[in-house]
Amino acid sequence: MKLNKFVLPLALALVALVATTGCKHTPPKVTKLNGPATTNPAPPPEIPNTPPITQDNKPNGQDQLPNWPIENTNLTKLAAYTVHFKYDSAVVEDSEQANLTAVSDALKADSTGNLLIAGHCDERGTEEYNRSLGERRALALREALMKIGVDGGRIRTISYGKDQPVDTGHDETAWAKNRRGQFIWCTPKTAAQ
Repeated sequence: MKLNKFVLPLALALVALVATTGCKHTPPKVTKLNGPATTNPAPPPEIPNTPPITQDNKPNGQDQLPNWPIENTNLTKLAAYTVHFKYDSAVVEDSEQANLTAVSDALKADSTGNLLIAGHCDERGTEEYNRSLGERRALALREALMKIGVDGGRIRTISYGKDQPVDTGHDETAWAKNRRGQFIWCTPKTAAQ
């Protein structure tokens, strides 16, 4: 019984200490495709910068995505079919259907290629929120392509949040260009490579 008199107050003090000092943790991944913007009263945890995709490097500066070795990426092949989104939205608008059809046709015409969809956001919002929104945009495009017959096993997604704007302006014209889903053609490594 004497032990309980000391253990209980000690446990309560430990809980109070943790509650007042906080704990470092990684927030859960958001999977909801639609929803209102939320404000984050505390600053988000620092997210390491992601190197830009260029013709000379692989996505994320790596030579493969998980379970998906890549030999080469082509940024220009599908650049004309970039899909744009409304503010704070991951809904693929009906007006973007022609772009999705063109990407689908390209994948069906060349069974050796795969697709990386990069989700991007404008500069407004926190780093964390924009990473999540970029991910939702890329996943919405993947789902839309799968609905029109593209094999989901040939598509990977990545989010760059607000890190890679195509227009560095600070007005609606620039922001509209930056709210996008970018299609990147990927040539996988073959067994001989």
